[in-house]
Amino acid sequence: MINRLWGNYFRVVIVLVSFMCLVSVCSNYIIINFTFICMKDDFSETKIWNGTIKSAYDYTPIEKKHILWAVAFGTIVGIFPMNMLYVRCGARLAFFSAGVLSAITTGLTPWAASQSIWALVAFRFLQGVAYSADFAAIGIVISKWAPLDETAVFISTLTSFTSISSIITNGVSGVICESHLGWKWSFYFHAAACLAVFIIWALVYKDDPTLHKSVSAKELGKIQRNKSESHIKDDMEIPYVKIFTSPVVLTVWLCAFTELSTLILIATYAPIYFRSVLGFDIKIIGFYLGLMLAIHLPFRFVCAFLSDKTKCISEISKIHIFNTLAVGCVGISFIVFSQIPAEHNISAVVCLAVLECFTSFNCGGFYKCGTLHARQFSSIVISAIQFTKCISLFSGPALVAFFVTDETNQIQWSYVFFVLAGFTFLANILSFIFFTDQPAKWTEDGGVVKYSKKKEIVKI
Repeated sequence: MINRLWGNYFRVVIVLVSFMCLVSVCSNYIIINFTFICMKDDFSETKIWNGTIKSAYDYTPIEKKHILWAVAFGTIVGIFPMNMLYVRCGARLAFFSAGVLSAITTGLTPWAASQSIWALVAFRFLQGVAYSADFAAIGIVISKWAPLDETAVFISTLTSFTSISSIITNGVSGVICESHLGWKWSFYFHAAACLAVFIIWALVYKDDPTLHKSVSAKELGKIQRNKSESHIKDDMEIPYVKIFTSPVVLTVWLCAFTELSTLILIATYAPIYFRSVLGFDIKIIGFYLGLMLAIHLPFRFVCAFLSDKTKCISEISKIHIFNTLAVGCVGISFIVFSQIPAEHNISAVVCLAVLECFTSFNCGGFYKCGTLHARQFSSIVISAIQFTKCISLFSGPALVAFFVTDETNQIQWSYVFFVLAGFTFLANILSFIFFTDQPAKWTEDGGVVKYSKKKEIVKI
């Protein structure tokens, strides 16, 4: 027997590499949210606006809306072709293709911005196409590589990529923007890092753990333990209509939408809000945002452990408790955050950090409910969360565009926070009505195996 460095835990390598790729793709599309602050001070290229000379990179709120929405349009357009690519070619090739596209468009973003606003919008659209691959990758990695008794840990790790990408991107972009390199090098750095991690992905990942030489027999047994034959096989007849009309699944998606809307709003507008409303200096914004997001990370793994290992509480009770903390308490935190004045800006940072900690409970809430209910089709449920993420990419900028005409006006921002809080309360109430820890009836016969892709996977 070959003595492997990773022993019987090669799945940990798969999770870490997958996680780095997810972080990279997400970081690439949110860089501009921070660099907006620096770009307007770059007068290497100028324009005349109402008789005043301004930086060519000083965008109006309407232009910023187009730039941000382009990613959402690209994500929506990319969902179907990306999922088809996953089905036909497997996650290894499909996700690698998305990573290369993300790296190229990110590296060329400064050039596109120097050409015109619409060239920049076009490249942002392509970044959205690449971004559409993220949640499908999460669903497949969990379905194929996660043992059932480690589901919450896998979910907790892989779905934390949004927060981690914000930590890395805000910190790195803050330093680079204030250095002699300038904001453009933030894009170049992220593009190079993205290409590097996806090359590692292509070398390490395989779509089927049974075909991976680095997976021991003992580890394979653990991965497949208590999984049905239909769960392990590659291609089944999937009951799409029943999945997409299930009240449980629809409520899971609503909860995911409310939480993702919150996280995306923070990732997109926190730098602007911290600068314009709370009065933080540019140099410290990246540090505070990174610190705020980093604090909640240990909570994610503690929550995952408690969800998987706690036996003194019924599974459905754990799901309701975790979901209320992950969804309902987030709404309460948003309301409190909206009322904190600039003179208490440190309190606002603390409040947002607490909000981030509450989101850590999602692995034992709606995510786990969807996984337990859909069983062998859980990858479909998790993958479809990408669509709710697309809606949230629109909803945040749409709410800001509708309510916020003056970025320094805290009252206008509070309207945005109250609307999102209202959705979290609605989703939390519905979860008590529909959530269950039992498998759906349409999972019972496991579907019909149509054909095997094992030979195709070997060729990839």
